[in-house]
Amino acid sequence: MELRSVNHRYLDCSFKLPDALRPLEPLLRDKAGSALARGKLECMMRLQGQAAQTDELQIDTAKLEALLAATAIIGDQLGDTAPISPMQVLQYPGICSAKEHSPELLQKEAQTLFDRALQSMQQNRRREGDKLAGLILDRLIQVATEVEATRAQLPALMQQQRDRITSRIAELGVEVDEGRLEQELVYIAQKADVAEELDRLEAHIGEVRRTLEKGGPCGRRLDFLMQELNREANTLSSKSLSAKTTQNAVELKVLIEQMREQIQNIE
Repeated sequence: MELRSVNHRYLDCSFKLPDALRPLEPLLRDKAGSALARGKLECMMRLQGQAAQTDELQIDTAKLEALLAATAIIGDQLGDTAPISPMQVLQYPGICSAKEHSPELLQKEAQTLFDRALQSMQQNRRREGDKLAGLILDRLIQVATEVEATRAQLPALMQQQRDRITSRIAELGVEVDEGRLEQELVYIAQKADVAEELDRLEAHIGEVRRTLEKGGPCGRRLDFLMQELNREANTLSSKSLSAKTTQNAVELKVLIEQMREQIQNIE
């Protein structure tokens, strides 16, 4: 029995079974559906017959006596004939037979083997999932650090933007309406404000943590959260006021992409 599993949008099972076990496919499919939420599962089962052992041979004594009686009669009629060897007698149809397993017993053994293989695969997937969760959480901590660093830079960057505009106006030596200037400065500040994006990033970070802690099949939800994180990181980049915040946004997108690649391996 060999089971192979890769991630997939839905549960897609394919079976390659010997003819004697084909009636089991619906039952094995149900077992896989009960154990797995989604994924592409390939099940390959090979059946190899063994030569019958000598202690498993059975002799039909009634047929053997009838055969010997018949050969004795023929021998008397023919006269001088070569003796019959025991191997020739064993090769006569119906004299010797080997004990065979019933189809029901064979199918029962196959089901037991499938259950063991499925349980082993689930254990392997669980161990791999724990490792992937650790990797994602490490990246998530780095994402949170970048968000905090960007938020801490915002007041200084907004003030620099304001000072740059007022300094430029002073260099030009023109008179401006202070009220109108203040309105324009407020408009520019609102346009460049990324506080909402940072708040949403933090909310998504918390949701990723909660999803991982909850456990169970969560690959789809995590993939959706990665899309939301990436959307906010792109907005942050487009509103950037300095090379530093642009660098922070790029680092965010790199970390999010690294998490997304790992999440493709989660059920």
